[in-house]
Amino acid sequence: MPVKSFEPINPGTDITTTRTFLHEVLPLTGAILSGTYGTFPNDTNIKNYTHGMFQSVYDYAYLSSSANHIFDVTAGIANSSQLSGTTVTQMKKKTNMYNEFAQVLLGYTGSNNAVRVFENDLKLDQKGAMRDVFVISLSRLLIKDEIKKGTFKIALGTGSWSDPFGTGSNRVKTLQDSLAKVNGDGINNADGGDYGVLYDKSNPGPNESGYGVVFYQAGIVVLSSSIWQGGASGSKAPGATAQGQRAGFYKITRAGASATKYNVRQCLQTASISGAMDALRHRIQNISFNNTTEINSTIYFCRAPTSKFNYSSNPTYVTGSKIRVKNISSDNPVAYVTTVGLYNSQNELMAVAKLSEPLKKSIDNELTIRVRLDY
Repeated sequence: MPVKSFEPINPGTDITTTRTFLHEVLPLTGAILSGTYGTFPNDTNIKNYTHGMFQSVYDYAYLSSSANHIFDVTAGIANSSQLSGTTVTQMKKKTNMYNEFAQVLLGYTGSNNAVRVFENDLKLDQKGAMRDVFVISLSRLLIKDEIKKGTFKIALGTGSWSDPFGTGSNRVKTLQDSLAKVNGDGINNADGGDYGVLYDKSNPGPNESGYGVVFYQAGIVVLSSSIWQGGASGSKAPGATAQGQRAGFYKITRAGASATKYNVRQCLQTASISGAMDALRHRIQNISFNNTTEINSTIYFCRAPTSKFNYSSNPTYVTGSKIRVKNISSDNPVAYVTTVGLYNSQNELMAVAKLSEPLKKSIDNELTIRVRLDY
């Protein structure tokens, strides 16, 4: 039987690498977030924890084995917020959540390693800050390697509690990373990776302020509470109070009393994190984005020259010490390639590739087989 032979691979000409990006469209309807499973706010796909620091949303009743985790939501208040000097429910936890996300996503600043604040409402120009925020941390199951830049959209209701998505003016804000491009334009970078500003216009002007940011690799969306406040000029928006706050962001009913409706700042001050997240879910109409799966590949071009690999090492290739596929002894040998093995420099088998169908190999033809390893 022929001795096993090897064909060396030239690293300079026979090996190359490629990178491929695969994208999926992920639409998350607001009906899943509130009202589909059970009676709002006690939906069976919403999980509240005893620690009370965040709320988890699933695509099905979370006790079911088929449920998938979609995202977590929480509220954060900066130490420098106007609310920090007032009596706030779960103030320490709300501050801790803000500081945790700020540290991870933005890092520290100054010689005393002070915690950064989420920048301006919102131009990210280091002038001003988002000090009262809602944070949506999307599941890795959904975003894969990252959110595709320029595809994120979230529609938020800004109307009354009873009709957050009503037909009145400015009742729905559709925030999107309008300026972000895959080539890197319109994108900033921080310790937590690339991020883009969320605008309520598809083509914002140069002086347009945003309402939040989306961190693409981390899969985290930070929304400013200013979405539910009056305009920058201080003029009252529909349903707003004299302080420019939209009324009815959060509703609470106490025994023996009528329902009390709070604006967004009162909600962050009065409600627990879980209660504030119920109010936020009540106002999310839709979320959509494209995720990204990055596939890195190494491609090996395995060459079988005319003078090699014309015999098979399979024991059935010969019978009685004669090649079975030859009728006349002077006929040229013929073999069929079914498998390619990749070996290291010590001739140790490292990988095996199977062909979809056998390829005929003889001295009058040469084969180049392309083997791709994905990782």
